[in-house]
Amino acid sequence: MKSRFFLASALLLAGCQITENSQQESVATNQESAATAQDNSHPTSIQNDVVSPSPLATAVQPQVAEPVPAPVITPQEQDDVWQRIAMQLRLDVPDNKSVNYYRNWYLKHPGHFSIVSSRAEPFLYYITEAVEKRGMPLELALLPIVESSFDQFAYSHGRAAGLWQIIPGTGRQFGLKQNWWYDGRRDVVQSTEAALDLLAYLNRRFDGNWLHALAAYNSGEGRVFRAIRENKKAGKSTDFWALDLPRETSGYVPKLLAVADIIKNQDKYGVDVPFIANETAVETVDPKTQMDLAMAAKYAGLSLSELKALNPAYNQWATAPDGQTHLLLPSDKVDTFNQAFEKSGRQGMKVIRYQIKSGDSLSVLAKTHRTSVDLIQRANKIDGSGIRAGKYILIPVAMNGENAFPSLTNQVRSQVSHGGGYRTIYKVESGDNLWTIAKKQKVSIKEIMKWNGLSKKSTLQIGQKLNIWKTSKNGGVIRTVYYEVRSGDNLSVIADKFKVKLADVIKWNQLGDKKYLQPGQKLKLFVDVTKVSV
Repeated sequence: MKSRFFLASALLLAGCQITENSQQESVATNQESAATAQDNSHPTSIQNDVVSPSPLATAVQPQVAEPVPAPVITPQEQDDVWQRIAMQLRLDVPDNKSVNYYRNWYLKHPGHFSIVSSRAEPFLYYITEAVEKRGMPLELALLPIVESSFDQFAYSHGRAAGLWQIIPGTGRQFGLKQNWWYDGRRDVVQSTEAALDLLAYLNRRFDGNWLHALAAYNSGEGRVFRAIRENKKAGKSTDFWALDLPRETSGYVPKLLAVADIIKNQDKYGVDVPFIANETAVETVDPKTQMDLAMAAKYAGLSLSELKALNPAYNQWATAPDGQTHLLLPSDKVDTFNQAFEKSGRQGMKVIRYQIKSGDSLSVLAKTHRTSVDLIQRANKIDGSGIRAGKYILIPVAMNGENAFPSLTNQVRSQVSHGGGYRTIYKVESGDNLWTIAKKQKVSIKEIMKWNGLSKKSTLQIGQKLNIWKTSKNGGVIRTVYYEVRSGDNLSVIADKFKVKLADVIKWNQLGDKKYLQPGQKLKLFVDVTKVSV
């Protein structure tokens, strides 16, 4: 009986010690160990014969707090808009030869994503929000990478224009105006809505199959429907991957899936896509009056080239006289613009169509209409001062009857935006130096040095090739287009189609007297995209 008492007492003391020190101890099974524990002056470590703790010891073990889960950050709360997109990508990416080919291409050219990110930075947040609002796959926000590499002035041999590469007829069908002043296919906001309208329509037509809808966006719904019917007749699968489609379309969908896969798995592929803040970058303002773009830029505190980059839809030096007067501005410049516009008395401009009379001159017309010679020249794309009686001329005038922006003339000359250009190669001839070449090519010495990595002390060699970049004289935007000759084409038809000179087509392609074309022949054209909207 006494032995049992000592054992119970020892267990009770051991349990209390566990409570005080918040640690587990093994309990010995013999009476001698219990007495030692009761003494508590000579603690002993028991290595063997360990038994399970008593019910009393178990009851007083400390409670371990459950780990607090990390807060879930939603796609919309991400810092980087690319990550916002990546978290919502949902189309399957198969282990497919074409997908693998394009993925490898992008991985071997990581600089391409740097270029794309730079171009996309003002627009990607807006496009992402637009896609999300419609509940569409976020892969569609990446479509401008495949279509245009996010070049807002992009123009194709098929006359497709803008970020979304919309052809003229489709643009008009989905409400995009195209005229001398304005081309809605290059309006980032309007073209995004039109492109998503078209994609939503195609998705419905193909019963929710996004791969079929994307293929139809590229080649037309009729072509995809024919391929589906042909496969059904032959008892074949109508899956996108089984369809007989044009080569461009067969590569179009895999290219998008490859891009999406890289964006989603940047760490896996070791790709660093430059950060784009997940926040509003641009906003639309509408002064409700036609405005000279140089004046609008001045109000916003931007350069003319910066304003044009955000508003590529305007073909001319001003917004449209009727209908399209909205402007896209950086969010932090909207208040600046509005305040300056109000302070000016909401000064705008209008253009009158005037029939030239005998004795008229540009200076007389400018004085009569309180405008400037420079603005009349720009409105009519006149290089010199010659005008002819009986012809019509456009004269920009201020809405309030005051002088039409006299202080802007120098600003226009210094900030005129060429938007892009095309490269020519100049071969150094005997007697050439930087000064003579600059004079011949109508460029500056500094530009030649910059384009070719030269210094003023550089020695030129006869036959040496120099890069010379040409731009439109009237502030247009030049893009290189490779056109494949079709049956029935001739040089005159092609030149007229792309609004270029026949002589230039011959010179660009070194045709000389070889003016007969063969179907499939490729021609290089330097097209001013502001001239081909109509």
